[in-house]
Amino acid sequence: MSLYRPVKIGNLQLDGNLFLAPVAGYSDRAFRNICVRGGANFCYTEMVSMEALTRGSDKTAGLMRRAPNEKAYAVQIFGGNPEVMEKGAKMVLEATNCELIDINCGCPVPKIIKSGAGSELTRNPEKLYKIAAAVVKAVEGKVPVTVKIRSGWDAQNLTWKEAADAAIQAGCKAITIHPRTRAQGYEGKADWSILADLVKFADGRLPIFGSGDAFSPQEAKAMLEETACSAVMFARGAMGRPFIFRQSRQLLETGSFDEIPPKESIQAGFDELDLLSADIGEKAACLEMRKRFCAYSKGVPGGGALRKEIVQSSSRADYQKTFAPILNS
Repeated sequence: MSLYRPVKIGNLQLDGNLFLAPVAGYSDRAFRNICVRGGANFCYTEMVSMEALTRGSDKTAGLMRRAPNEKAYAVQIFGGNPEVMEKGAKMVLEATNCELIDINCGCPVPKIIKSGAGSELTRNPEKLYKIAAAVVKAVEGKVPVTVKIRSGWDAQNLTWKEAADAAIQAGCKAITIHPRTRAQGYEGKADWSILADLVKFADGRLPIFGSGDAFSPQEAKAMLEETACSAVMFARGAMGRPFIFRQSRQLLETGSFDEIPPKESIQAGFDELDLLSADIGEKAACLEMRKRFCAYSKGVPGGGALRKEIVQSSSRADYQKTFAPILNS
């Protein structure tokens, strides 16, 4: 059986198993658009606060917009109150026509945890069950509900199995695990053996997706081989490398993959800038793209010098001047 294969999540059928993870401050529709073009089979929005949505936040509503080329996409939501999550999930479906709702049960950021959301839910399976069940009730079978968890709170409190069981009992249709603890944050190494153990624990009842330390096509292949997970989620690995999905598919299907020419990579950055400018205005988009163009410039000859100019850029013209030698090559 090919490592690159279709995935079924409840009533949702996807052509392949290479996904863009929900990344706060990054996976807006402009970036997702570029990732779909780069071969992503499915993308998740950055996490959306249900407290903010139910209070009428326009900014929050904007986070949920579909990218122009997304045939299917997921909205990731977070919150610590089952009633608010139920109400918010109904609002998500009314506002977006998304194909899936994912619940964040893994974010390690202190302010998210203090609200009773994120990693707090991985370590509190009873609460995770109540929230997941409330969201499942809200969607009335219209779309699948999934969760993303961590391995636990810290090395002494690994609660992934209890959290996964709670999600399954609540009616969730897939589980993604980032096998680091809340205490690790994004440091150290993701423990893929926990991902493999979760696949065995699920025992075919629902698909399990892996996230964490997939920074290259080779690592995506290794994750699929070593853990038997159903799909790989790229997060930091896709930043500045939106073609990693296409390259990974090539590797999985043929055993090798093509390198992306610097010109093609930088042009993708400009396409992202243009859509982002249309959404939030050129000035704000150009400031946001500083970090993103820095990511695009990694591995490009003279990247260090480019980054010194990138962090000073505040208009499209500035970026065009900086990248002219590459774009005109």
